[in-house]
Amino acid sequence: MIQYKMQRDKGVLVVKPQGPLTQEDFAALSRETGEYITAQGALNGFVICTPKFPGYKNVQGLLAHLKFVRKHHRHIKKLAFVSDSRFYKIAARWVNRFIRPTVKHFPGRDESAALDWMGAPGGH
Repeated sequence: MIQYKMQRDKGVLVVKPQGPLTQEDFAALSRETGEYITAQGALNGFVICTPKFPGYKNVQGLLAHLKFVRKHHRHIKKLAFVSDSRFYKIAARWVNRFIRPTVKHFPGRDESAALDWMGAPGGH
């Protein structure tokens, strides 16, 4: 299950996984993200806040995640991982090579710093 909130005034989607990721989670995120991108042209930022990587409920959840990334990554400017998990520190460096958004990792207590970064010009 995923909790999420679109900050429409900033063009930022904040996502907080609450358990293993499912196909339904990504269907809901895709609707929210797609509607905003259709109306505004791009999403300024996508913030993922979680203590650890939640994993996937099943293979359909993984495939839905890959499909979501393929469909939307060109229309997202920045991606922030807010977590103390080592997985996200490594993921921030790794995925930066394969997707359009500029990716940055923030410690778990720094959600506000990640949101500030979303509003800053440029990628760094």
